Amino acid sequence: MRTTRTDVDDVDRLARVTLSRTIEPGDLRVTGLVSELGAGKVLGYLEAAADVESHWGFALAQELGRVDPTQVLEQAAARGIRFIVPGDAEWPAQLGALRNTGALHERGGEPVGLWVRGAHDLRQLAGNAVAVVGSRAATNYGTEQATELSRDLATMGHSVISGLAYGVDQAAHRGALIAGGPTVAVLPGGVDRPYPAAHAQLLEAIADRGLVVSEAPPGAGPTRTRFLARNRVVAGLAEGTVVVEGALRSGAINTAHWTTNLDRPVMGIPGPVSSAASTGVNQLIRLGQASMVTNAQDVITDVMTHAARTAGGAEQLDESFVPGPVRSTPPAVPTPAAGVSAPRR
Repeated sequence: MRTTRTDVDDVDRLARVTLSRTIEPGDLRVTGLVSELGAGKVLGYLEAAADVESHWGFALAQELGRVDPTQVLEQAAARGIRFIVPGDAEWPAQLGALRNTGALHERGGEPVGLWVRGAHDLRQLAGNAVAVVGSRAATNYGTEQATELSRDLATMGHSVISGLAYGVDQAAHRGALIAGGPTVAVLPGGVDRPYPAAHAQLLEAIADRGLVVSEAPPGAGPTRTRFLARNRVVAGLAEGTVVVEGALRSGAINTAHWTTNLDRPVMGIPGPVSSAASTGVNQLIRLGQASMVTNAQDVITDVMTHAARTAGGAEQLDESFVPGPVRSTPPAVPTPAAGVSAPRR
Protein backbone atom coordinates (compact mmCIF):
# COMPACT_ATOMS: atom_id res chain seq x y z
CA MET A 1 0.00 0.00 0.00
CA ARG A 2 1.43 3.33 -1.03
CA THR A 3 1.67 6.19 1.47
CA THR A 4 1.18 9.79 0.37
CA ARG A 5 2.59 11.90 3.22
CA THR A 6 5.11 14.49 2.03
CA ASP A 7 7.27 17.19 3.56
CA VAL A 8 7.97 18.74 0.15
CA ASP A 9 6.40 22.06 -0.77
CA ASP A 10 4.97 22.64 -4.24
CA VAL A 11 7.71 25.10 -5.21
CA ASP A 12 10.44 22.54 -4.58
CA ARG A 13 8.56 19.75 -6.36
CA LEU A 14 7.88 21.86 -9.45
CA ALA A 15 11.50 23.00 -9.53
CA ARG A 16 12.61 19.37 -9.45
CA VAL A 17 10.21 18.51 -12.28
CA THR A 18 11.71 21.31 -14.36
CA LEU A 19 15.24 20.13 -13.63
CA SER A 20 14.32 16.50 -14.35
CA ARG A 21 12.97 17.53 -17.75
CA THR A 22 16.09 19.55 -18.52
CA ILE A 23 19.25 17.94 -17.16
CA GLU A 24 20.78 14.61 -18.02
CA PRO A 25 20.19 11.98 -15.30
CA GLY A 26 23.02 11.92 -12.82
CA ASP A 27 24.60 15.24 -13.89
CA LEU A 28 26.64 15.71 -10.71
CA ARG A 29 27.02 19.44 -11.30
CA VAL A 30 23.27 19.75 -10.70
CA THR A 31 22.46 16.83 -8.40
CA GLY A 32 25.20 17.90 -5.99
CA LEU A 33 23.99 21.49 -5.88
CA VAL A 34 20.37 20.44 -5.40
CA SER A 35 21.30 18.25 -2.43
CA GLU A 36 23.27 21.12 -0.89
CA LEU A 37 21.13 24.18 -1.72
CA GLY A 38 17.69 22.91 -2.70
CA ALA A 39 16.03 22.70 -6.10
CA GLY A 40 14.53 26.20 -6.08
CA LYS A 41 17.86 27.96 -5.55
CA VAL A 42 19.60 25.82 -8.17
CA LEU A 43 16.84 26.50 -10.67
CA GLY A 44 17.20 30.25 -10.10
CA TYR A 45 20.98 29.95 -10.44
CA LEU A 46 20.65 28.19 -13.78
CA GLU A 47 18.03 30.62 -15.05
CA ALA A 48 20.49 33.45 -14.39
CA ALA A 49 23.04 31.63 -16.58
CA ALA A 50 20.86 32.28 -19.64
CA ASP A 51 22.65 35.60 -20.10
CA VAL A 52 26.19 34.22 -19.73
CA GLU A 53 27.14 32.25 -22.81
CA SER A 54 30.40 31.03 -21.28
CA HIS A 55 28.64 29.60 -18.21
CA TRP A 56 28.48 25.78 -17.98
CA GLY A 57 24.71 26.03 -17.42
CA PHE A 58 24.03 28.24 -20.44
CA ALA A 59 22.66 25.42 -22.62
CA LEU A 60 20.52 24.13 -19.77
CA ALA A 61 19.14 27.60 -19.12
CA GLN A 62 17.87 27.81 -22.69
CA GLU A 63 15.69 24.75 -22.06
CA LEU A 64 14.30 25.68 -18.65
CA GLY A 65 11.83 28.23 -19.97
CA ARG A 66 10.26 25.65 -22.28
CA VAL A 67 9.12 23.44 -19.39
CA ASP A 68 5.67 23.80 -17.81
CA PRO A 69 6.12 21.59 -14.73
CA THR A 70 2.45 21.58 -13.77
CA GLN A 71 1.48 20.40 -17.23
CA VAL A 72 4.24 17.77 -17.15
CA LEU A 73 2.88 16.34 -13.90
CA GLU A 74 -0.70 16.34 -15.21
CA GLN A 75 0.27 14.55 -18.41
CA ALA A 76 2.28 11.97 -16.47
CA ALA A 77 -0.56 11.35 -14.00
CA ALA A 78 -2.96 10.75 -16.88
CA ARG A 79 -0.68 7.86 -17.93
CA GLY A 80 -0.37 6.39 -14.44
CA ILE A 81 3.05 7.91 -13.77
CA ARG A 82 3.98 9.80 -10.62
CA PHE A 83 7.01 11.88 -9.66
CA ILE A 84 8.53 11.29 -6.23
CA VAL A 85 11.25 13.37 -4.58
CA PRO A 86 13.32 13.41 -1.37
CA GLY A 87 10.96 14.25 1.47
CA ASP A 88 8.08 12.19 0.10
CA ALA A 89 6.99 9.24 2.25
CA GLU A 90 7.66 6.95 -0.73
CA TRP A 91 11.22 8.17 -1.28
CA PRO A 92 13.76 5.46 -0.31
CA ALA A 93 16.02 7.03 2.30
CA GLN A 94 18.99 4.89 1.22
CA LEU A 95 19.27 6.88 -2.01
CA GLY A 96 20.64 9.73 0.10
CA ALA A 97 23.92 7.79 0.37
CA LEU A 98 24.57 8.65 -3.29
CA ARG A 99 25.35 12.21 -2.19
CA ASN A 100 28.68 11.03 -0.80
CA THR A 101 29.86 8.45 -3.33
CA GLY A 102 31.50 10.71 -5.89
CA ALA A 103 31.14 10.08 -9.61
CA LEU A 104 31.73 7.35 -12.14
CA HIS A 105 31.87 8.39 -15.80
CA GLU A 106 30.76 11.88 -14.74
CA ARG A 107 27.49 10.56 -13.30
CA GLY A 108 26.60 10.74 -9.63
CA GLY A 109 24.59 12.27 -6.81
CA GLU A 110 21.13 11.63 -5.40
CA PRO A 111 18.48 11.92 -8.15
CA VAL A 112 16.49 15.16 -8.13
CA GLY A 113 13.45 12.91 -8.43
CA LEU A 114 12.20 9.60 -9.82
CA TRP A 115 9.35 8.82 -12.19
CA VAL A 116 7.42 5.75 -11.07
CA ARG A 117 4.76 3.44 -12.52
CA GLY A 118 2.91 0.83 -10.46
CA ALA A 119 0.71 0.63 -7.38
CA HIS A 120 3.38 -0.50 -4.91
CA ASP A 121 5.34 1.78 -2.60
CA LEU A 122 8.96 2.16 -3.74
CA ARG A 123 10.29 2.77 -0.23
CA GLN A 124 8.69 -0.46 0.99
CA LEU A 125 9.94 -2.58 -1.92
CA ALA A 126 13.44 -1.12 -1.71
CA GLY A 127 13.58 -1.74 2.03
CA ASN A 128 14.13 -5.44 1.44
CA ALA A 129 15.61 -5.51 -2.05
CA VAL A 130 18.53 -7.19 -3.78
CA ALA A 131 19.81 -6.15 -7.21
CA VAL A 132 20.46 -8.99 -9.64
CA VAL A 133 22.39 -7.83 -12.70
CA GLY A 134 24.55 -9.31 -15.41
CA SER A 135 25.41 -9.77 -19.03
CA ARG A 136 23.04 -8.93 -21.87
CA ALA A 137 24.68 -11.70 -23.89
CA ALA A 138 24.02 -14.22 -21.14
CA THR A 139 24.66 -17.92 -21.59
CA ASN A 140 22.08 -20.57 -20.71
CA TYR A 141 23.98 -21.02 -17.45
CA GLY A 142 23.63 -17.32 -16.66
CA THR A 143 19.92 -17.08 -17.38
CA GLU A 144 19.19 -20.25 -15.40
CA GLN A 145 21.18 -19.00 -12.40
CA ALA A 146 19.54 -15.55 -12.50
CA THR A 147 16.04 -17.02 -12.82
CA GLU A 148 16.46 -19.49 -9.97
CA LEU A 149 18.23 -17.03 -7.69
CA SER A 150 15.57 -14.34 -8.19
CA ARG A 151 12.74 -16.83 -7.84
CA ASP A 152 14.15 -18.03 -4.53
CA LEU A 153 14.84 -14.50 -3.27
CA ALA A 154 11.23 -13.56 -4.03
CA THR A 155 9.97 -16.75 -2.37
CA MET A 156 11.92 -15.78 0.75
CA GLY A 157 10.36 -12.32 0.85
CA HIS A 158 12.87 -10.12 -0.98
CA SER A 159 12.22 -7.71 -3.84
CA VAL A 160 14.41 -8.11 -6.92
CA ILE A 161 15.78 -5.04 -8.70
CA SER A 162 17.21 -5.13 -12.21
CA GLY A 163 17.33 -3.16 -15.45
CA LEU A 164 14.99 -4.96 -17.93
CA ALA A 165 17.84 -5.58 -20.40
CA TYR A 166 18.24 -8.78 -22.40
CA GLY A 167 19.93 -11.72 -20.73
CA VAL A 168 20.42 -11.73 -16.95
CA ASP A 169 18.16 -8.72 -16.22
CA GLN A 170 15.25 -10.25 -18.08
CA ALA A 171 15.76 -13.59 -16.32
CA ALA A 172 15.92 -11.88 -12.91
CA HIS A 173 12.60 -10.10 -13.42
CA ARG A 174 10.94 -13.25 -14.73
CA GLY A 175 12.20 -15.33 -11.83
CA ALA A 176 10.69 -12.94 -9.29
CA LEU A 177 7.39 -12.77 -11.15
CA ILE A 178 7.17 -16.55 -11.47
CA ALA A 179 7.46 -16.78 -7.67
CA GLY A 180 4.65 -14.27 -7.31
CA GLY A 181 6.98 -11.69 -5.79
CA PRO A 182 7.49 -8.03 -6.62
CA THR A 183 10.29 -6.79 -8.86
CA VAL A 184 11.51 -3.30 -9.72
CA ALA A 185 12.74 -2.39 -13.20
CA VAL A 186 15.00 0.68 -13.32
CA LEU A 187 15.10 2.04 -16.87
CA PRO A 188 17.60 4.25 -18.73
CA GLY A 189 14.74 6.04 -20.49
CA GLY A 190 11.19 6.98 -19.63
CA VAL A 191 9.01 4.53 -17.69
CA ASP A 192 6.60 4.64 -20.64
CA ARG A 193 9.28 3.49 -23.12
CA PRO A 194 10.14 -0.21 -22.94
CA TYR A 195 13.76 -0.85 -23.72
CA PRO A 196 14.39 -3.11 -25.44
CA ALA A 197 11.08 -2.89 -27.29
CA ALA A 198 10.80 -6.68 -27.27
CA HIS A 199 10.24 -6.48 -23.50
CA ALA A 200 7.05 -4.43 -23.75
CA GLN A 201 4.90 -7.24 -22.33
CA LEU A 202 7.38 -7.92 -19.53
CA LEU A 203 7.42 -4.23 -18.67
CA GLU A 204 3.63 -4.20 -18.35
CA ALA A 205 3.74 -7.27 -16.11
CA ILE A 206 6.30 -5.56 -13.87
CA ALA A 207 4.23 -2.36 -13.73
CA ASP A 208 1.20 -4.46 -12.76
CA ARG A 209 2.89 -6.56 -10.07
CA GLY A 210 5.89 -4.43 -9.08
CA LEU A 211 7.29 -1.04 -10.07
CA VAL A 212 8.94 0.63 -13.05
CA VAL A 213 11.31 3.47 -12.13
CA SER A 214 13.43 5.98 -14.01
CA GLU A 215 15.41 9.13 -13.33
CA ALA A 216 14.71 10.17 -16.93
CA PRO A 217 11.33 11.82 -17.62
CA PRO A 218 8.47 10.16 -19.52
CA GLY A 219 9.15 9.96 -23.23
CA ALA A 220 12.94 10.08 -22.86
CA GLY A 221 14.91 7.55 -24.85
CA PRO A 222 17.90 5.55 -23.62
CA THR A 223 21.45 6.83 -24.19
CA ARG A 224 24.87 5.62 -23.06
CA THR A 225 25.11 8.18 -20.26
CA ARG A 226 21.58 7.34 -19.10
CA PHE A 227 22.54 3.68 -18.81
CA LEU A 228 25.51 4.68 -16.64
CA ALA A 229 23.33 6.94 -14.50
CA ARG A 230 20.73 4.19 -14.19
CA ASN A 231 23.28 1.77 -12.75
CA ARG A 232 23.87 3.95 -9.68
CA VAL A 233 20.10 4.06 -9.00
CA VAL A 234 19.95 0.25 -9.17
CA ALA A 235 22.80 0.03 -6.66
CA GLY A 236 21.38 2.84 -4.53
CA LEU A 237 17.98 1.20 -4.12
CA ALA A 238 19.26 -2.25 -3.16
CA GLU A 239 20.69 -3.66 0.06
CA GLY A 240 23.30 -5.45 -2.04
CA THR A 241 24.10 -6.43 -5.63
CA VAL A 242 24.56 -9.88 -7.14
CA VAL A 243 26.42 -10.12 -10.45
CA VAL A 244 25.47 -13.12 -12.58
CA GLU A 245 27.90 -13.13 -15.51
CA GLY A 246 29.51 -9.94 -16.74
CA ALA A 247 32.48 -9.03 -18.90
CA LEU A 248 35.39 -7.00 -17.56
CA ARG A 249 33.89 -3.84 -19.05
CA SER A 250 30.13 -4.02 -18.65
CA GLY A 251 27.15 -2.33 -17.10
CA ALA A 252 26.97 -5.07 -14.47
CA ILE A 253 30.53 -4.37 -13.31
CA ASN A 254 29.73 -0.65 -13.29
CA THR A 255 26.78 -1.38 -10.99
CA ALA A 256 29.08 -3.44 -8.78
CA HIS A 257 31.48 -0.50 -8.51
CA TRP A 258 28.62 1.76 -7.43
CA THR A 259 27.64 -0.81 -4.82
CA THR A 260 31.20 -0.84 -3.49
CA ASN A 261 31.26 2.96 -3.35
CA LEU A 262 28.03 2.80 -1.32
CA ASP A 263 29.70 0.36 1.09
CA ARG A 264 27.11 -2.32 0.42
CA PRO A 265 27.80 -5.99 -0.29
CA VAL A 266 28.79 -7.04 -3.79
CA MET A 267 28.20 -10.72 -4.49
CA GLY A 268 29.00 -12.81 -7.52
CA ILE A 269 27.89 -16.16 -8.88
CA PRO A 270 31.06 -17.74 -10.28
CA GLY A 271 31.05 -18.91 -13.86
CA PRO A 272 33.13 -21.40 -15.85
CA VAL A 273 36.74 -20.26 -16.26
CA SER A 274 36.37 -20.89 -19.98
CA SER A 275 33.38 -18.54 -20.29
CA ALA A 276 34.06 -15.02 -21.57
CA ALA A 277 30.70 -13.98 -20.10
CA SER A 278 31.99 -14.63 -16.58
CA THR A 279 35.43 -12.99 -16.77
CA GLY A 280 34.29 -9.85 -14.95
CA VAL A 281 32.47 -11.52 -12.08
CA ASN A 282 35.18 -14.15 -11.64
CA GLN A 283 37.76 -11.38 -11.35
CA LEU A 284 35.67 -9.52 -8.76
CA ILE A 285 35.64 -12.69 -6.66
CA ARG A 286 39.36 -13.38 -7.18
CA LEU A 287 40.33 -9.84 -6.13
CA GLY A 288 38.12 -9.99 -3.06
CA GLN A 289 35.83 -7.27 -4.42
CA ALA A 290 32.82 -9.61 -4.31
CA SER A 291 31.87 -12.55 -2.13
CA MET A 292 31.07 -15.80 -3.87
CA VAL A 293 27.43 -16.87 -3.58
CA THR A 294 25.72 -19.91 -5.03
CA ASN A 295 22.12 -19.57 -3.85
CA ALA A 296 19.59 -17.20 -2.33
CA GLN A 297 20.45 -18.15 1.26
CA ASP A 298 24.09 -17.15 0.66
CA VAL A 299 22.86 -13.77 -0.57
CA ILE A 300 20.56 -13.20 2.40
CA THR A 301 23.29 -14.22 4.85
CA ASP A 302 25.76 -11.77 3.29
CA VAL A 303 23.23 -8.94 3.34
CA MET A 304 22.26 -9.64 6.97
CA THR A 305 25.87 -9.90 8.09
CA HIS A 306 26.79 -6.64 6.41
CA ALA A 307 23.76 -4.89 7.90
CA ALA A 308 24.73 -6.09 11.38
CA ARG A 309 28.31 -4.89 10.95
CA THR A 310 27.15 -1.53 9.63
CA ALA A 311 24.92 -1.18 12.67
CA GLY A 312 28.04 -1.65 14.79
CA GLY A 313 27.50 -5.17 16.00
CA ALA A 314 28.19 -8.18 13.86
CA GLU A 315 28.48 -10.02 17.17
CA GLN A 316 24.84 -9.11 17.84
CA LEU A 317 23.59 -11.39 15.10
CA ASP A 318 21.17 -13.89 16.59
CA GLU A 319 23.33 -16.95 17.19
CA SER A 320 20.25 -19.11 17.10
CA PHE A 321 19.69 -18.19 13.46
CA VAL A 322 20.23 -21.18 11.25
CA PRO A 323 19.83 -20.61 7.50
CA GLY A 324 16.92 -22.61 6.23
CA PRO A 325 16.99 -24.61 3.05
CA VAL A 326 16.34 -22.85 -0.23
CA ARG A 327 13.37 -24.27 -2.06
CA SER A 328 14.43 -26.29 -5.06
CA THR A 329 11.10 -25.74 -6.74
CA PRO A 330 8.98 -22.59 -6.88
CA PRO A 331 5.79 -22.38 -4.82
CA ALA A 332 2.45 -22.90 -6.46
CA VAL A 333 1.48 -19.60 -8.05
CA PRO A 334 -1.23 -18.47 -10.44
CA THR A 335 -0.63 -18.56 -14.17
CA PRO A 336 2.19 -16.09 -14.92
CA ALA A 337 1.17 -12.62 -16.05
CA ALA A 338 1.42 -11.54 -19.66
CA GLY A 339 4.99 -11.56 -20.89
CA VAL A 340 6.14 -14.01 -18.20
CA SER A 341 6.97 -17.64 -18.85
CA ALA A 342 8.55 -20.34 -16.76
CA PRO A 343 12.31 -20.85 -17.10
CA ARG A 344 13.47 -23.53 -19.47
CA ARG A 345 15.21 -26.35 -17.67
